[in-house]
Amino acid sequence: MPDGPGVTASVVAATASGLQPAIAVSGLAKRVADASGELTILHEVDFTVQKAETLAIVGASGSGKSTLLGLLAGLDTPSAGKVVLDGVDIYALDEDGRAALRKEKLGFVFQSFQLLPHLTALENVMLPLELRGAHHARESAEIMLERVGLSSRLKHYPKYLSGGEQQRVALARAFVTEPPLLFADEPTGSLDAATGEAVIRLMFELNRQHGSTLVLVTHDQAMAARCGRTITIAAGRLV
Repeated sequence: MPDGPGVTASVVAATASGLQPAIAVSGLAKRVADASGELTILHEVDFTVQKAETLAIVGASGSGKSTLLGLLAGLDTPSAGKVVLDGVDIYALDEDGRAALRKEKLGFVFQSFQLLPHLTALENVMLPLELRGAHHARESAEIMLERVGLSSRLKHYPKYLSGGEQQRVALARAFVTEPPLLFADEPTGSLDAATGEAVIRLMFELNRQHGSTLVLVTHDQAMAARCGRTITIAAGRLV
């Protein structure tokens, strides 16, 4: 269940006790102009996520869950409200500041994989390390790809990998920087059931090993049940 009206009290209590939530959301809303005037995609949303917690955001297509995840990651700007990630109010930053924060603190897994087609599996996983100026990008990427079972596919380009292999590359890329926060948007939506199950198991195994805070968007109740907590969105509202 969402934190609801008690969210402010819970944040204050956590701060007073020295415990800072990984994510604190208050009054978050998104409205866009349409032919009829204004459409509210996301109504005022409040909740917190503690460090190392696993949270599923569930809801039907068009409910606003992917919009919410994009706002949590600073990929879009809200019409109202705030998002605090690891103590940083992300919408008090400019676009460059939010990009720098994502590079430092976030890993992201997309339904459509979002691998760069002109880079090999190894180069895709090396990229976020190189953007950070890491000295051992190749070695770290090779180790992570071995952990996801792709040590024999390092030099393959995405078009020569199956959907499940591409998603495992995407998982390796997301985890290789050991981010404190991991967001996943329908991470198995493009996969068949058997491959999706294998990817789910791998994602939760990696998350346990790294101790990151995991927030995933899904319409799959079985996947959501693997998380420690679930919140549901319907018509842009937490229910």
